Amino acid sequence: MLNLNIATTIKRALCLLLVLLLSSCSGLLFYPDKTMYQTPEILDLKYEDVYLPLSRDIKLHGWWLPSVGPAKGTVYFLHGNAQNISTHMMNVAWMAEAGYQVFMIDYRGYGRSTGIPVIPDVFDDIRSGFLYLLTREEVKQKPIFVFAQSLGASMSGYVFATDPQLKQAVTAIMLDSAFTGYDEIGKDVASRTWLTWLFQYPVAWSMPSEYNLDNVIDEMSPTPLLILHSKEDQVIPFAHGQALYEKAQLPKAFFEYHGDHIAVFFNHNNRKTVLKYMQDQIDAQQNATTRNQ
Repeated sequence: MLNLNIATTIKRALCLLLVLLLSSCSGLLFYPDKTMYQTPEILDLKYEDVYLPLSRDIKLHGWWLPSVGPAKGTVYFLHGNAQNISTHMMNVAWMAEAGYQVFMIDYRGYGRSTGIPVIPDVFDDIRSGFLYLLTREEVKQKPIFVFAQSLGASMSGYVFATDPQLKQAVTAIMLDSAFTGYDEIGKDVASRTWLTWLFQYPVAWSMPSEYNLDNVIDEMSPTPLLILHSKEDQVIPFAHGQALYEKAQLPKAFFEYHGDHIAVFFNHNNRKTVLKYMQDQIDAQQNATTRNQ
């Protein structure tokens, strides 16, 4: 979840003043935590530690959660910019109980993953985690869903929209609380307090706008896309979700919910809505396969 309270905003602004003219500020987007606070055992769920070596210096860590009962499909989960999978686990662990296998990874520098997170290097983490997922026997011949939140949604949306191999392997992509672009969210954050208001445009100019999701989201088609966003989101304004939906091509859907940033699944009715969406995509995929046989 993006840490965009007043204290964090002031800290970012001061950092930006130091590095603005020296380099890209993408590193300021990441707030990793190395402490693992809990495991799926707290929910009486089985899990497997997964380690993916990307290079001599980079090794990713993730959790594989088998489904409770026969698997309907697999969910690849990508979290936001703060903490690690141990604190975001509750957002998707319930899906295992609903019959879906779940694989979640920590980007480089988060949790037990090594390295330093920076754009675009983190895109390799997202891509590598998904390619690993495709090698698991439990995943083959089953639907695969991508569910990502906040910064994870904006990053993974870009990765899948611009990589035909990955996009074609997915049944649907679900992006919760994504922002349109790094320059826009940087400007939004800087404009929220009087202390940083004057820096909103320098902040926007310093961000890596070449990787903005709104520039490529139309390329997600024909993979089904679900955009989720809370109208009360105080971290990433609702307008970002609306703008992404407008630029996306069919097939697409928009789910407006109520509550805090990335708190969609705190509401059980929201869980039912998303599960129905997933089942509808599975049925549509199976029907299309049958017609083509």
